[in-house]
Amino acid sequence: MAKNYYEILEVDKSASQDEIKKAFRKIAHKYHPDKGAGNEAKFKEASEAYSILSDEKKRQQYDTYGSAGPNQGGGGGFNPGDFDFSGFGGAEGFDFGDIFGDIFGGGGGRRQQQKRGRDIQVDIELDFKDSIFGTTRKVLVSKDSTCASCKGTGAEKDTETITCAKCGGKGHIKEARNTFFGQFMTDTVCSECKGEGWIPKTKCKECKGAGVRHEQEEINIEVPVGIENGEMIRFPGKGEAVSGGITGDLYVKVRVKKHSLFRKEGTNLYADIDVKLTDAILGGEYNLETLEGNLIVKIPDGIQSGEVLRIKGKGVPYSKNGSRGDVYLTVKITTPKKLSKAARKTIEELREEGL
Repeated sequence: MAKNYYEILEVDKSASQDEIKKAFRKIAHKYHPDKGAGNEAKFKEASEAYSILSDEKKRQQYDTYGSAGPNQGGGGGFNPGDFDFSGFGGAEGFDFGDIFGDIFGGGGGRRQQQKRGRDIQVDIELDFKDSIFGTTRKVLVSKDSTCASCKGTGAEKDTETITCAKCGGKGHIKEARNTFFGQFMTDTVCSECKGEGWIPKTKCKECKGAGVRHEQEEINIEVPVGIENGEMIRFPGKGEAVSGGITGDLYVKVRVKKHSLFRKEGTNLYADIDVKLTDAILGGEYNLETLEGNLIVKIPDGIQSGEVLRIKGKGVPYSKNGSRGDVYLTVKITTPKKLSKAARKTIEELREEGL
């Protein structure tokens, strides 16, 4: 027979979400297993009821069919891992996942996760050419790094280890925390031994036993070819170290300076070139200053303004075998603002010929 979640929470079927939440708080406070007169079965039952009635979609399905899904109702298939207690607030630094993870199993709280050092982001500015062909840069980062002397152990070399007095070698201690449910005892990682259960008899002189030191580190940055403006490069394990945990990552954000002539689109480079009127009519040569030096571009006779010339294989490298994109030049025909008498006479003759 399906459970009556409204009776479990002692509310009417027409109860509002706020009334349902208040009812659950009252029952949870009364039956929480960490309380002296707690009742784990009733607490789980109330939590299951709240997980259904606090979700509008599940509540509607429950009201219609007497269950909230194939695993709900009757068998009481409540999954605490899918239940969000974040709306209940609590004391500063308190995680309801710690409490409910201990009650329901699975260790869903944050304290079960391995500590991780902070990620660091730095910005670098590149010339356009360096963004096309790649380069190597060095950045100086001030951060917490693993102590080179003790390799992060916090102990002097060859020193003995002794049982942590604070936690008695357990690696964790029970602490009382105040919440709206009342005062509860929760397990937390021992701050003295950082969960290890032991401490060195003689602490490292360099880091004073912390296992990490704040220092400046010069890091080589390999910038790949063809990187885009605003792109981020990730360097795993180059962020800040944390005692007893894993090191964070370094993120390098690249800002590319604009080029006076070229612009990049994918693996190709684009530019506008000014071609003299006479070269457009008769053909000629254009001296193009590329990213790799001067290049003579042939201008075919009779070319029109807006036509595009393609130079193969002079664009952005995109493979290890040396393949590259192309360069596309858009022709802009320039007309002289002033003409000599001879030049004007010649052009007038061309006009008489219908050109």
